[in-house]
Amino acid sequence: MLNCVKFLYYKSNSNNLRYLKYIIGFFVLLSISHSFSQERIKDTTSTWSLLKYDTKASLKGVGHAFTQPLRWKKKDALTFAGVAVGTAILYSFDEESSEYFIEQGEDIPELVRDFGRYFGNPQNNYALSAGIYGFGLLTKNEKVRKTGVLLIASGFTTGFIQSAAKNIIGRARPGSEYGKDVFKPFRKEGAFHSTPSGHAVLSMTTAHVLAKQFESVGVKILIYGIGSITPISRLWGSAHWLTDIALGTVLSIVVVDSIDNFLFKENLYDYPNKKMKVSWNIKFGAGQLGIVGSF
Repeated sequence: MLNCVKFLYYKSNSNNLRYLKYIIGFFVLLSISHSFSQERIKDTTSTWSLLKYDTKASLKGVGHAFTQPLRWKKKDALTFAGVAVGTAILYSFDEESSEYFIEQGEDIPELVRDFGRYFGNPQNNYALSAGIYGFGLLTKNEKVRKTGVLLIASGFTTGFIQSAAKNIIGRARPGSEYGKDVFKPFRKEGAFHSTPSGHAVLSMTTAHVLAKQFESVGVKILIYGIGSITPISRLWGSAHWLTDIALGTVLSIVVVDSIDNFLFKENLYDYPNKKMKVSWNIKFGAGQLGIVGSF
């Protein structure tokens, strides 16, 4: 009987894994199909030359993102202050929000929770980015190449920052025996690597990059909706506090926009004349608190 249960559980997980691969494949197809809907000029540049060019563009983008705080203006400083205030407000009821999400997670289908873990996994996420770039490189599709460069540069930058921040901050996870106020920097135990959420950082970085490639508000909402499953799943599974998710999301948006703006201003790739932007704002007050994107 026990072996039968194990077999059924394995079979269920195998089916879920297959479905998750279909969903990941949807992201890939969505990101490249739009690029072939327009007439293209054949690129005669060698693949090796394109690879070298894109590598340099990626490194420049990463360098720009890391040095961006040195170029902050008054508006940027005010934005940072707003993030700090919003985080402090979220922090005040981290325990209550954690209990709420854990209770909700009990009714969430296993497939949805599995997708949250699968999509935010670093290996899967980086493979998706490499796959998109590789397709653009082999087909010499500049739009897909640029998307891949933005994914890789942003993923590396956010990944490095969140990894360093986890060790420096050393905050205890909600699923551990410690509370939200326990901080033990530079500990190797995963129980003290809560802030920010790495899964949230990678999934929202990918979602934000892909959403930027489309003008359709409906497509953008769909991409952000799918990308948000991973951050929320970390709350369902008591792996992170709400502030961990919020900080991870803000980090993703800031880094992606910084690198994307750099590639545009430096004219490294062919951008459309009219760029549809998303304005991100932190809203907090009576009955509302969160990150709002205006299309």
